[in-house]
Amino acid sequence: MFRAYYLLESEGLIVARPRSGYFVSDVEGNRSGSNRGPARKTSDAPGIADDALLRLMDSIKYKNIVALGSAFANDSLFPMSGLWRCFTSVARNMDHEKMLSGFPPGDEELRRQIALRYLIAGAALPMEEIVITTGALEALTLSLQALTRPGDTIAIERPTFHGALQAVQRHHLKAVEIPVDPLTGLDLDALAVALDQHAIRACWFMTSFHNPTGATMSDERKRALIDLLAAHQVPLIEDDVYSELYFGTTPVRPAKLYDTHGLVLHCGSFSKCLAPGFRIGWVAAGRYVHQIEQAKCVAAPPADVPAQLAISSYLKEGGYDRFLRSLRRNLASNQAQMLAAIRAYFPQGTEAFAPRGGYFVWIEMPAHVDALRLFSATMESGISIAPGPIFSATGEFRRYVRLNYGHPWTTVVERAMQTIGALAAQQRHVS
Repeated sequence: MFRAYYLLESEGLIVARPRSGYFVSDVEGNRSGSNRGPARKTSDAPGIADDALLRLMDSIKYKNIVALGSAFANDSLFPMSGLWRCFTSVARNMDHEKMLSGFPPGDEELRRQIALRYLIAGAALPMEEIVITTGALEALTLSLQALTRPGDTIAIERPTFHGALQAVQRHHLKAVEIPVDPLTGLDLDALAVALDQHAIRACWFMTSFHNPTGATMSDERKRALIDLLAAHQVPLIEDDVYSELYFGTTPVRPAKLYDTHGLVLHCGSFSKCLAPGFRIGWVAAGRYVHQIEQAKCVAAPPADVPAQLAISSYLKEGGYDRFLRSLRRNLASNQAQMLAAIRAYFPQGTEAFAPRGGYFVWIEMPAHVDALRLFSATMESGISIAPGPIFSATGEFRRYVRLNYGHPWTTVVERAMQTIGALAAQQRHVS
């Protein structure tokens, strides 16, 4: 039940080609419902596919569901025994002083460890800029709260993480949707036009391993994004929860690295890359750190203090990078097997866009496939997928699905992929 709550909260329901990633295709051509096109303004986020999303979230409670639609990697990939050992140790030695140390802006040693991770990535950020939060979603929504007021307009992606759609709705905001290409990422030309045409108060973007497409912007395009936003003095809420999960030897760099104006609020989390269920995230808030800290103090309780101290202890022990290397190898292997299964079992005309990291594959199905109908059919067969319309304010991407390869590759998963392909093929014969 806790795991179900965790996923519902993180989804916002409660409270390639060379250097671009792998590209698998049976046929190329025009994309119906593609994410290419101009920016578009919506008055709210109506959530046309909410029923499918709720069914998807509910399915995580059932162990007999093959959870390829999940937003999380399998717990077995993470060092849970070591983390719980650290948690037990700090809880046993908890006293009043340690309890207070976790109150906003958060445990000092944990913030120091996070600042060190930034330094390794090439960004020298002061520890004082970092505020610990209860997961990444709280970091993102606190940032939105600090930057906007009801009725304001923000720029989000199309398609986008469903939590962004929910946040727009909850905070009574308007959204301008900026297209994301699965290979190159955010459409900067469309963003430039939107900034000229609309009074955009903030942007909420994923520049690396975008959910759901997996796209990562090049360093040059990330720098151009920051230059464009700086010219308009528009802040960026950068959702960067997958950046540690790159494949190969070259890390991805956050757009935050190119921010010299304090306009980027960089939001991260340990939930995706180390400690699922611990609900520890942060925001490196630039010039907005005081607003974020104040919002955290007023609107939300401190992030779980024993969890903060446990993660801090684990990081200080020095095994984190060794674990990450192992996790990346496992995810890369799983991705290769999923791509092979897509080639083997999915209908002709399928295109799969696989990133250089993270654990999602974004798949365009042939013209005869409807993702919501496919979702219903796979659920009847005990398999979850994430249908494209849940990533759209208007229910677009009816031919797209997102699959999660962050699970051990077993015969059960292999058979599930075969079943998805067969069910997609059957839609050709349904009137």
